[in-house]
Amino acid sequence: MWRGQAQFEETRQHLQKQPVVGQWKPLAPSNRGQELQQPEPSAKDSAGGEENQSVAQLNVSRLRSSSVEIREKGSEFLKEELHRAQKELKLKDEECERLSKVREQLEQELEELTASLFEEAHKMVREANTKQAASEKQLREARGKIDMLQAEVTALKTLVITSTPSSPNRELHPQLQSPSKAVFRKGHGRNKSTSSAGAATAASQPVEPVSSEFKEVDSILFAEFQAWKESPTLDKSSSFLERIYQEDVGPCLDFTKHELSELIQAAVEQNTLTIEPVATQALPVVKVSAIECGGPNGFRSQIVTKCALSGLSRACRHRIKLGDSGNYYYISPSCRARITAVCNFFTYIRYIQQGLVRQDVELMYWEIMRLRKEMSIAKLGFFPSEI
Repeated sequence: MWRGQAQFEETRQHLQKQPVVGQWKPLAPSNRGQELQQPEPSAKDSAGGEENQSVAQLNVSRLRSSSVEIREKGSEFLKEELHRAQKELKLKDEECERLSKVREQLEQELEELTASLFEEAHKMVREANTKQAASEKQLREARGKIDMLQAEVTALKTLVITSTPSSPNRELHPQLQSPSKAVFRKGHGRNKSTSSAGAATAASQPVEPVSSEFKEVDSILFAEFQAWKESPTLDKSSSFLERIYQEDVGPCLDFTKHELSELIQAAVEQNTLTIEPVATQALPVVKVSAIECGGPNGFRSQIVTKCALSGLSRACRHRIKLGDSGNYYYISPSCRARITAVCNFFTYIRYIQQGLVRQDVELMYWEIMRLRKEMSIAKLGFFPSEI
């Protein structure tokens, strides 16, 4: 109940409690059976009645004026209360709007903070992945250099061992050679295979000097090599390596077992091929004809096994392993010579790519031509007798 309405009710009750002047009171009844007798009004009573009637009219008018006044005051009070309530509602609306804006601002700041945190976390993850990839790349390069140095050390040990006072190695002692054979090529004399055994065998072979009088630089091949030398890479897209793949590497590694040939080429490119000698007694003994073995007429027993690349029964004294696989494949001397020739070529161009070969461009070109010559001879079936 509003305040104005309560005041109005209180005023109405107060007016009801006041006696009304001029109200007629009932007369006492007479005895049963007797007639009521009305006294005739006198002049005095008439004057008093008129006075009472005027007083009653005056009271009614006062009551009406009081009621109108109360209504007006109540209406004004109600308007004031309504105006006050509207102001309070307006203030509450303004406060709600302000709080809503504050909430929206906080939500926006929270979203921005969350986005920045996620972006920073992704940035840290990308940097960590980049550093990890760079570290793994450096580790692979370091392992490759270690393997290369181990192969060179093994080859040098073999050269030193093969040089004795009774039979000195003329490569290690050039003063023992005749003046006509004392001219050797400078720089990288012989590239090693990826396997230690293959490197030792290849390094033990004497390198015949090549006279520059019988050599002539091919302008097209030399231009392709110079273009490759500016930014050396093992990508086949360069014209220099594309030509060598088509003319030498592909034919040299094209064996009867094509699927295994592709795996071997991939292992040579990735420098994960291993060649190692095997003990003769570990191979199965198969009786074959002497003609098949390439021996004299007649039949004899020879320790042979089937070559994994050619599929022919040959005296396989070496086996290969691809990467970290535990599978070994026995190969014939001819296949071994072809694989070794390709390995020598790839090892030398890796040296150039890593900046280990510090020679004149023409000398590097002739070394590559020599390695291509070895691949061409090996793919035709020629190989040293000691293999």
